[in-house]
Parts: sequence; C-alpha cells; structure tokens
Amino acid sequence: QVQLVESGGGLVQAGGSLRLSCAASGRTFSRLTMGWFRQPPGKEREFVAGISWIPGRLDYADSVKGRFTISRDNAKNTVDLRMNSLKPEDTAVYYCAAGSDSSPRYYDVWGQGTQVTVSS
Repeated sequence: QVQLVESGGGLVQAGGSLRLSCAASGRTFSRLTMGWFRQPPGKEREFVAGISWIPGRLDYADSVKGRFTISRDNAKNTVDLRMNSLKPEDTAVYYCAAGSDSSPRYYDVWGQGTQVTVSS
C-alpha cells in the first residue's frame, strides 16, 4: 500500500506563490502516476494536476493551467505542485494522490491533505 505525506501548505496573499510537496513510500514510485486534488470549503474534491509514470504525460484542470506546475523526482520519491499567481478561489485542502493507471486522471490512494489559504 502506498503512503503519502503532503507538506508546504499555508497562508499566502493573492498573487503570491506556494510549493506543495508529497513524499510517497510503499511502492515503486517510478511506476506510480501522481496527482493533486483539492477540496474548497463546502465543495466536492476536484482534480488539479497529474503526472503519469509515462514520461511527458501531464494534465491540468483548466482553472490552474498556466499558473500551476506539477513535477516529480523519481530519485527522491516526491511530487511537487508549484502554484503561482494564487487567487482566493484556490483556497482549499490540497490532497496528494497516487495510482497505477497511466492516465493522469485516475487515482486510488490519497494523502491526508494540507491546507492552502489565499487571502484577498
């Protein structure tokens, strides 16, 4: 079973940047598709970004394209989410996710989440 631990959340002003990181253990990281989801207050969890174990396969939600960047380091077993030009509507609990499917949209394990709050 995969274990995921997120870090890097916090409070930031609108227009600012944050970097989230997720450390994975328990399975061969280089064969895991990794992603980020978020759950805004009072809303359902939604897909943010994903990176397949197949090189070059990335996917982003339309709402974050051009502002967020997902990357992975197979040597460190980590996946990062760099968030720039943050908006108040980006406020949410952000969850790291892992899956064995090659698609960056399908996952079956989630971390505990980390809070991101963007003030206006």
